[in-house]
Amino acid sequence: MPQDELTLEQWSSGSLTFDVRVSGPHDGEPVVLLHGFPQNSGEWDAVSRRLNEAGYRTYAPDQRGYSPGARPQGVDAYRMDHLVADVVSLLDSRDLESAHIVGHDWGAAVAWHLTGRHPDRVRTLTALSVPHPHALINALRDDPDQRKKSTYMLFFRRRWVSERALLTFDGRLLRRSFDGSGLSRADVDRYVRPLKERGALTGALNWYRAMSGRESAEAAPVRVPTTYVWSDGDLALGRAAAEACGTFVESDYTYVELTGLSHWLPDQAPERIAEIILARVRG
Repeated sequence: MPQDELTLEQWSSGSLTFDVRVSGPHDGEPVVLLHGFPQNSGEWDAVSRRLNEAGYRTYAPDQRGYSPGARPQGVDAYRMDHLVADVVSLLDSRDLESAHIVGHDWGAAVAWHLTGRHPDRVRTLTALSVPHPHALINALRDDPDQRKKSTYMLFFRRRWVSERALLTFDGRLLRRSFDGSGLSRADVDRYVRPLKERGALTGALNWYRAMSGRESAEAAPVRVPTTYVWSDGDLALGRAAAEACGTFVESDYTYVELTGLSHWLPDQAPERIAEIILARVRG
């Protein structure tokens, strides 16, 4: 099937305006790709090309805090209810009754909640790195390794202090988070540069400040066909949560463990990630 060129589009939800990268055949099945921190929709470029070549139409939004027109003030504006509603509004804006949903890092967290709350809008789910919320909170309670891996989140929740620290010396700490990814400095610049814009990093960090143990505890089991992908070189997510993820999926479930790869899977292994996504959406 012919591949349409990438277009940079927008959609509005209330007073907010979001940016979204759209590509692939107009009649292709829709795949929504949700990015994580500290990245943006560009993390999906190489994966999208492969999905487009296979006949799928992809929608990769810059989410709340990352789109320049969608940076509301206040931590409460970044609670999971709003993050999920943003994806629903994207589907509505494109007259999509449902789509295949793919998420990485924070995008995976949103994808789990979206699928649990709105299973009628999700054809399949592919989650990278971050497991079902229940699997993660159980590991934070019971697994010392996961507690150690998650200590960085305490720093991110400190208002203003973390912004200053992350942006000093040309964003040196932000850049260090990509150590082990194999990304070039130019590739890392694609993610760091937009976060230097006014309000951008605060919006991105507000996801951490707004996260709630109550919301995670209330996350519903997933009842759509699901693939979860974890890499053994992930410095933020441990094995205990990864291996427990399937307990909270009440449908066809595939667990994929990748060896020798870091947390940054769409950038580091786009061909392999595209293969995994295609195996799920075709199934």
